[in-house]
Amino acid sequence: MSPRRLLGSLTAALAVTVAVSMVGACGSGLGSGADSGKVTVAAAFYPLEYAVSQVGGDLVEVKPLTKPGAEPHDLELNPRQVADVALADLVVYEKGFQPAVDDAVRSEARHTALDVSGAARLDLTAADESGADHPQHDDHAAKDPHFWLDPMRYADVGDAIAAELGRRDPAHAATYVANAKAFRSSMTSLDGQFRAGLDKCRVKDLVTSHAAFGYLARAYGLTQQSITGLTPDAEPSPAALADITDRIERSGATTVYAETLVTEDVARTLARETGARLAVLDPIEGITTASAGRDYPSVMRANLATLEAGQECS
Repeated sequence: MSPRRLLGSLTAALAVTVAVSMVGACGSGLGSGADSGKVTVAAAFYPLEYAVSQVGGDLVEVKPLTKPGAEPHDLELNPRQVADVALADLVVYEKGFQPAVDDAVRSEARHTALDVSGAARLDLTAADESGADHPQHDDHAAKDPHFWLDPMRYADVGDAIAAELGRRDPAHAATYVANAKAFRSSMTSLDGQFRAGLDKCRVKDLVTSHAAFGYLARAYGLTQQSITGLTPDAEPSPAALADITDRIERSGATTVYAETLVTEDVARTLARETGARLAVLDPIEGITTASAGRDYPSVMRANLATLEAGQECS
C-alpha cells in the first residue's frame, strides 16, 4: 500500500473510532436513526440515493456519499463519509463502480451492505457495446455499471432494496414492498415512453462521450459507439478516434452526444470533424443546476426528447 493510501486509511479509521465514541457518549445514533426512528441508509451515488428514497419513503434517512456535481467514478471518501458508512443501518452500493466505497464497505460495513450489481444483472462490457472486432478502450473487458439507464433493470434494483429494507426493518416490510411496486410502475411507464419514442429511428448508432448508455441502447434497439470507454475522463487514442470517425461516416449518424459532469472538448471536436451536431445526453450520475430536470424521471424524459431529435425518430 502506498504511503498516501495508508495515511488515508489510518485517518478514516481514526474518524470512525471518534464518531463511534461520540455516539456512545451522546447516547444518540448518528447512523442508526435512533433520534428519528428512521432507518439510516448510506447511498453510494445518485441513482441509488433516488431509488432508496422512493422505496424507503418517510421511513428512511438517506445519506448520499457522492455530492451533487461530483463525478461518481472518481469518488474519494473523506473521514466523515467513512464514518457514515460504518454507522449506517444499511449501505447501498454497486461493487466495482467506486473503489473508495468498496474499500469502506470491506473495512467498515461487511454485514450492513447491499451490493445491487446482482439485481441489476450487469452483463455488458465496453467491448460488447462497441460491436468492434478489436477492443477500442483499455477497459474493454470491464462490466458496464450504468444499469439505471434501463428503467426495468432499475426497477429490479428497487425490488432488491425493498427486500433488504424489509429484512432490516420487518415491521415495515409491507410498506417497502408497496413502495417498490409504485417505483416499478413509474419505471414501466417510463420504459413504455422510450419504446414508443425510439421505435422508428433512422439512425441506430448512438455516438456517446463515454460508454454509459449501453443498457439503454440495448433496451431500445440502438448501438452505442463511445468515444472513450467506461471511464469518462479517459483520453481516446488516435486509433480509437479514427475508428469512431469512420463509424460515424458509415452509419450516417448526425449527432454526437456530450454529457454532464465531464468536459465536452473531445465530443465537440469529433462533431466538428464529422459535420455532426453536438447534443447533451445525461447519464444521470448526479443532479445539478445544469441538469435538464430535478430528478431521475424528469432527466430521463429530457434524454428521450434529445434522442428522438438526434436519432431522427418519427
